[in-house]
Amino acid sequence: MPLGDALKLAQSRGLDLIEVAPTAVPPVCRIIEYGKFLYDEAKRKKSSQASSSARQMKEIQLSPVIDANDFRVKLSHAIEFLCNDQVVRVKLRFRGRQKAHKEIGFDVIKRFISQAASWGKCDVPPSMAGDRDLSATILPLPKAQRAKQPTDDEEDPPVSANSLRKEDNVEH
Repeated sequence: MPLGDALKLAQSRGLDLIEVAPTAVPPVCRIIEYGKFLYDEAKRKKSSQASSSARQMKEIQLSPVIDANDFRVKLSHAIEFLCNDQVVRVKLRFRGRQKAHKEIGFDVIKRFISQAASWGKCDVPPSMAGDRDLSATILPLPKAQRAKQPTDDEEDPPVSANSLRKEDNVEH
């Protein structure tokens, strides 16, 4: 249909002529109300973003000298994210002289992964990014295999006595 005829038809109906596919040969146009078109597009975009929550990634930052209670809090946050089907990246940054004892950081990350094993699995072992950052990614388990999400009434996820830092067990 010629452009002039399409415009007259749209105006006679009190609607707008909207070009939907400008790169098609010939270009594709629709006669609709422009405000409703924008509303439907925004709604479609929002619903597609809401359904992609499994692709979201949350990051938990740890320290090689993390306190036991801080560790429990960060672990509970990670478990909450995993129960919401979100991928969790655990990141540990070494500062100053901590870079000389990277095995402590690896122990902290491995302990974190083992404590969160009921809710998610680490697909790749922890790895260094540069000389300062140690990171690992924990993917959520399928809902059928996952432990139930702890509620606020229950205690924080258990931390075993041997999982405390080595410095806490040394007598001075």
